Amino acid sequence: MDEQALLGLNPNADADFRQRALAYFEQLKVSQDAWQVCAEALAQSIYSDDHIKFFCFQVLEHQIKFKYSELTEVQQQLIRETLITWLQAQMLNPQPEKTFIRNKAAQVFALLFVTEYLTKWPKFFFDILSVVDLNPRGVDMYLRILMAVDAELVDRDVVHTSEASCNSALSEARRNTLLKDTMREQCIPSLVESWYQILQNYQYNNSELTCQCLEVVGAYVSWIDLSLIANERFINMLLGHMSVEVLREEACDCLFEIVNKGMDPIDKTKLVESLCQVLQSAGLFSIDQEDDVDFLARFSKLINGMGQALIASWTKLVKNGDIKSAQDTLQAIEAKVALMLQLLIHDDDDISSNIIGFCYDYLHILKQLSALSDQQKANVEAIMLAVMKKLTYDEEYNFENEGEDEAMFVEYRKQLKLLLDRLAQVSPELLLASVRRVFNTTLQNWQTTRFMEVEVAIRLLYMLAEALPVSHGAHFSGDVTKATALQDMMRTLVTSGVSAYQHTSVTLEFFETVVRYEKFFAVEPQHIPTVLMAFLDHRGLRHTSPKVRSRTAYLFSRFVKSLNKQMNPFIEDVLNRIQDLLELSPPENGYQALLSSDDQLFIYETAGVLIVNSEYSAERKQVLMRNLLTPLMEKFKVLLEKLMMAQDEDRQMALADCLNHAVGFASRTSKAFSNKQTVKQCGCSEVYLDCLQTFLPALSCPLQKEVLRSGVRTFLHRMIICLEEEVLPFIPSASEHMLKDCEAKDLQEFIPLINQITAKFKTQVSPFLQQMFMPLLHAIFEVLLLPAEENDQSAALEKQMLRRSYFAFLQTVTGSGMSEVIANQGAQNVERVLFTVIQGAVDYPDPIAQKTCFIILSKLVELWGGKDGPVGFADFVYKHIVPACFLAPLKQTFDLADAQTVLALSECAVTLKTIHLKRGPECIQYLQQEYLPSLQVAPEIIQ
Repeated sequence: MDEQALLGLNPNADADFRQRALAYFEQLKVSQDAWQVCAEALAQSIYSDDHIKFFCFQVLEHQIKFKYSELTEVQQQLIRETLITWLQAQMLNPQPEKTFIRNKAAQVFALLFVTEYLTKWPKFFFDILSVVDLNPRGVDMYLRILMAVDAELVDRDVVHTSEASCNSALSEARRNTLLKDTMREQCIPSLVESWYQILQNYQYNNSELTCQCLEVVGAYVSWIDLSLIANERFINMLLGHMSVEVLREEACDCLFEIVNKGMDPIDKTKLVESLCQVLQSAGLFSIDQEDDVDFLARFSKLINGMGQALIASWTKLVKNGDIKSAQDTLQAIEAKVALMLQLLIHDDDDISSNIIGFCYDYLHILKQLSALSDQQKANVEAIMLAVMKKLTYDEEYNFENEGEDEAMFVEYRKQLKLLLDRLAQVSPELLLASVRRVFNTTLQNWQTTRFMEVEVAIRLLYMLAEALPVSHGAHFSGDVTKATALQDMMRTLVTSGVSAYQHTSVTLEFFETVVRYEKFFAVEPQHIPTVLMAFLDHRGLRHTSPKVRSRTAYLFSRFVKSLNKQMNPFIEDVLNRIQDLLELSPPENGYQALLSSDDQLFIYETAGVLIVNSEYSAERKQVLMRNLLTPLMEKFKVLLEKLMMAQDEDRQMALADCLNHAVGFASRTSKAFSNKQTVKQCGCSEVYLDCLQTFLPALSCPLQKEVLRSGVRTFLHRMIICLEEEVLPFIPSASEHMLKDCEAKDLQEFIPLINQITAKFKTQVSPFLQQMFMPLLHAIFEVLLLPAEENDQSAALEKQMLRRSYFAFLQTVTGSGMSEVIANQGAQNVERVLFTVIQGAVDYPDPIAQKTCFIILSKLVELWGGKDGPVGFADFVYKHIVPACFLAPLKQTFDLADAQTVLALSECAVTLKTIHLKRGPECIQYLQQEYLPSLQVAPEIIQ
């Protein structure tokens, strides 16, 4: 072997050596006999370097996986002998191989097994067992091989998507089924016997091998005859392991797999019950908080599996009408509830989380029962109290710097919420009463109560909104008991002063809940000022925590929108109080604004909503809107001048961002208007036109073009909705600037603006479109023809997206009844455009673009394909459009397993149908006599 290249296998080797090693591996993969060198190196232990040994196994793995059928019988025999020789050496080596080598060797053995077991090596396992016997190192390899074989046969995690991958998965699945069937017949009983011997031999003196063996049993039990494992000698041994500290976690997992095995419901109930009796008599059902949490997490998973298995049996028995057995199974389920509750309430969230499935399914059973016994009602209440307790934050939770532990608790809380929702389905009255009791008790003494208890009390009220669903949030009408309880709690929430609690979690929960129950303020509007003040002062938008300020900005916007006309008495006061929050933060060093620009967007939107929804006259609204927007316009002019003179790129970027924010804020205020009518009614058209005139000069700024153009483009989109045709005089100049020195992304984002204008104003903008049509196309073609690096995927994707945008533009033009815009571009240009559409339909493997191209072609045929169409178009139909309809689906890249491609095919068929409608029998004649014969289609198929 190339010793120099092998040096690159060391993880500490430099990049050049590593590159050389990689190239050498590729070279060996294609070489005819390189695998033999590697086989010899492994069989004779030539190399001591671990990375070279691993490398040799990789070469063998590649040979078996992709080129095994090319080998002669003798060569295949050599691979078998190499592996067995290597295995024999493992038991004699002074030191065991590194784990990663043993795992790779096991994978190679497993590959050879699936390739040869059914044909040339039926004694695969017996040969391995005869070599390893009970030698610990041999047993270790044997167990690793078994796990690798299981991984090959039981594809638990692989998701197949493409058709090819599905077909290969199907043939692989058939092969695996045959392998498993043959193993069940020929060797599984012997393998199971070997596992028993290993467990018996090593359970007291080699915990690592015993745990490995238990893992194997757990893996195989899902597809072998259960009676081989679920019998007295095996189960007794496993239960014995449950009392051995180093074995009990693996024993738990093994028992879980046994319980999880599909079987007859009555047999399953018997199996679970017999296991439970033994576990209970061993004292395992008495949970101590001090017990080993890792073991309890596995034990909780086991009990969860048992509980869910019993519930599945109960469901089947009820469905089958076996009422007596169903009743017995229900009793068995009820007997586990006390243990389930101990695990659910455990301090460790992993232990608690593992039992939630059983708990959830148990509540589902109770929901189906016609009446609950006293014990079942007590169980529901106990689950409810457990959920309330477990929803509570730990002291250690880091609110300012949330990491992995915090993320896990948030996920766990989501699981608990599902339990709470299920509790509401079983007993809504009990849930409401329990929450009300906890809420009232906590809020009476919130000043002296720990933050986590106050937070969870408010959180429970918040969660009731989803747990007790109503239409359109109407919690305060209908059922009097519920409405009264919720109203009382909301009144307590807003009048208790708890919004002043000095902890971010409580503050946030307060605002979230107030917004969730916004309908409360329609019933008791006298509380609106109190809540508004909380939003506006140090408790909300001026809180010391940026996280609270940010979330409050969004919630404040929602709160104001939901109250609509009820905000009328407070509008001017609120506008005055938020004045300082509306300031455009200048990009000067050291100035730290209270809100980020994203947060300010919500405040501007809120200000817009307050003005527009007010009961003021149009004149007053106009004055207020001008007061809101004039500072932005003034700042914009100053900042644009500064940007033109700025030399430093960082400063240019900061100024451009600030200008972009100003445009974004103005855009956001317009969200308060639904259409032009409302803008006119409020007398605000003029102020937005002023904004437009202020912002458009930014398009001619040669610096930071991408940022500035993006902001102005978004503003134009909004103004087309708000001002309609009043925007049109500004469009030609804006378009001209936006087409200068543009890149793929600029064009891609500019085209939707033109599409919006075209679709909205149609013939009104026909002269403008005719004028800018070819300049736009030239800009697009110029970018598409730019050479790109072969491996530059982002450039390729940008071009693909631009091509799609270009075709979407043509679709908009033709679909808006403005095909004359294309027709008037001169014959040469029209032809060029048509050829790009044909190319898009056939040559580019992009089904989204292909679909659009066929829609364009179909529309053009409909408009121009008749007897009075443009000169030469009929000829173009037969020479280019008809062939496109046949050639596109024949392309190898036309993948009918892809949904978008199916849509493209459908549009392709519509195009052919439209040609037939417009050209009549002449079309059929052309296909029969000219086009299909040119493709060498047999005459009988043509007819």
